[in-house]
Amino acid sequence: MKLKQYDAYTPYAYLEGDPAYRVFTPTPQLGRAPSYIIDVTPDEEARVHRLLGANITVSLHDHPIARPIDLNDYFDYRKQGRDVTAYAGLSVAQLDAVFDNLMDGNAVITSSRGWKWHDVLYDLGMRLADIAHQSMLFLATTAQDIQVAKETGRIAWFPALEAATPIENELDRLDVLYGFGIRCIGVAYTESNSLGAGLREPRDGGLTVFGRQAVQRMNRLGMLVDVSHVGDQTALDTVEVSESPVIITHAGARALWPSRRMKPDEVIRACAQSGGMIGLEAAPHTTITDRHPYHNIDSVMEHFEYCVNLVGIEHVGFGPDTMFADHAGSHRVFASVMSKDASFAGKDHPTVPYVAGLENPAENFLNITRWLVKHGYSDDDISLVLGKNAMRVLSQVLKS
Repeated sequence: MKLKQYDAYTPYAYLEGDPAYRVFTPTPQLGRAPSYIIDVTPDEEARVHRLLGANITVSLHDHPIARPIDLNDYFDYRKQGRDVTAYAGLSVAQLDAVFDNLMDGNAVITSSRGWKWHDVLYDLGMRLADIAHQSMLFLATTAQDIQVAKETGRIAWFPALEAATPIENELDRLDVLYGFGIRCIGVAYTESNSLGAGLREPRDGGLTVFGRQAVQRMNRLGMLVDVSHVGDQTALDTVEVSESPVIITHAGARALWPSRRMKPDEVIRACAQSGGMIGLEAAPHTTITDRHPYHNIDSVMEHFEYCVNLVGIEHVGFGPDTMFADHAGSHRVFASVMSKDASFAGKDHPTVPYVAGLENPAENFLNITRWLVKHGYSDDDISLVLGKNAMRVLSQVLKS
């Protein structure tokens, strides 16, 4: 069998051969990108670790998996429906809960474009089997599970989908997904579906009649409704219809960078007024600014501070949207096989090979906390954005 190593940040290897099972063995780190450590004093570093130890930390949106080093192999690899959970990286991630977006729900087992119902269920079932056979992560369905994770030194793992596209026009499929453990679903992912308009559409017709029914069913089931990838009018309609807080799990402020992938003030305010919040994202070349055109932690945190000033620190958190892989390279691979996505277009900006400081789940919240300590945030404010805000929303939305 051929030994195939995965990304630099996970000390696992995959023995190719019989696709019915996987064998993991330790491997040395490959050093794709250097670790990024914010310059803090010893006293500040001690405070960082005290804060992370004392407070619940929630990632509202991540992909804590390892992708192949050679990304040209990615789609062949994905046909197996076997994502590698990056346990080694997660073991040092300082996380108590993570919303894992299951490769966007964009399983490509039978389809070249993804979002097919049976592919998504197959993908989800494989991950559930994997998670069930280890003890560090456990399937979480309530806010109380996060508290249990904190107390027992584990991670509450919430499977999520970035779009409701796979339900097609079948409302009861939301119930099926809930039964499988899904607790957060995006209304649409970039392209429109039966619920509403994706953010790449040149004309946003808003939430459909079926979309309104779907949002109301998600409310009754106890699911988070995510508007990260929908058009502006669809987002506003969703807030209007929803009886529960609506969340932006991963985005930034369009006022700082003119891309449709970022959210306008009106949408950020509407979500906050619903009782929801925005999670700041760090996927390559998204949360950049004129002051920080080279995407790194400082550009992300400029979006963070803008949102704090706009809606209050009680409605802001983090959904870094990262993975254990060459994230920028992954975007290039997707662009080569999918139609060009103009929704991310903004002004010209320098490209970066990785987002320094927020490149993968192993370093995200450690560096976020360092940045907040370095910039004079209080313990109370840091506790809010690390997870207290998320716990408030989850306690309101998820059914016990």
